[in-house]
Amino acid sequence: MIKLLVVGTVAYDSIQTPFGKVENVLGGSALHFTNSASFFTDVGVVATVGRDFDLSAINFLKDRHVNLSGIKIDDGKTFRWEGKYGYDLNQAITLKTELNVIESFKPNIPEEMKKANYLFLANIDPALQLHVIDQVESPEAVVLDTMNFWIGNKFHELMKVIERVHMLVINEAELREISKEYNLVRGARKIMELGPSCVIAKRGEYGVLMVSKDEVFLCPAFPLEDVFDPTGAGDTFAGGFMGYLANMGDTSLETVKQAIIMGSLMASFSVEDFGINRIKALTYDEIKARYKSFRKCMEFGDITTLA
Repeated sequence: MIKLLVVGTVAYDSIQTPFGKVENVLGGSALHFTNSASFFTDVGVVATVGRDFDLSAINFLKDRHVNLSGIKIDDGKTFRWEGKYGYDLNQAITLKTELNVIESFKPNIPEEMKKANYLFLANIDPALQLHVIDQVESPEAVVLDTMNFWIGNKFHELMKVIERVHMLVINEAELREISKEYNLVRGARKIMELGPSCVIAKRGEYGVLMVSKDEVFLCPAFPLEDVFDPTGAGDTFAGGFMGYLANMGDTSLETVKQAIIMGSLMASFSVEDFGINRIKALTYDEIKARYKSFRKCMEFGDITTLA
């Protein structure tokens, strides 16, 4: 049985950064998410692609027990995004978006995926996210992502989705836009009044902030010397986060904190190459080694009281 279900996009991306340029590389929220989550649990993917998409390029995910039967091939072209980054890699500038088959996408969940224990609603139209929630039987946790486009254009529908999810994973600008609060902690608590038990704010090179009813938790970003492409890092974080939760079969606060660490760890690998390449080639030994280094970065002894 599929433990974790993701519904989102599979795309071709063209990306410019100060460190290089690539065209038509594999991307999309669902693909970045699955590439990461599949290291930890069985994943099912629901998305749409066009006739131009090379399905053999993602067959490597089957070796990680990913169920790709929910990817529908529709007439038309695959969703494409083109963007660039300056030296401030926290901010993408969109140069072109071609929705293509996404415009008529209506996700229908295969029967074998409807019993998934964990559901991640990646960045798609809130109306479609509601449609997905209605199809999945009784997930232990529903986690939501969104973007400024939906906040600005489908705010009412988005609020309906937020009311029905357990956790919200968004970047800090989106948190401020939804809550109308500049302070992230205050804004997270305001959003939690709608229903979610916690809000997780992705802050790029500054790490992650999690706010729950009783606690505030901070996770730094892993310090890297080489960063090539931040595209998909947020979805990769979400994949590591959700994959760990599904693997543990637990959504207690302590497990959520551990999952945030794992998500941050996976995101640190993602930015080291363009598209999905770094996570595609990743090994468990590399994950274990970086976890040890990450933990060492945050360890310190007792502070001696000054006289």
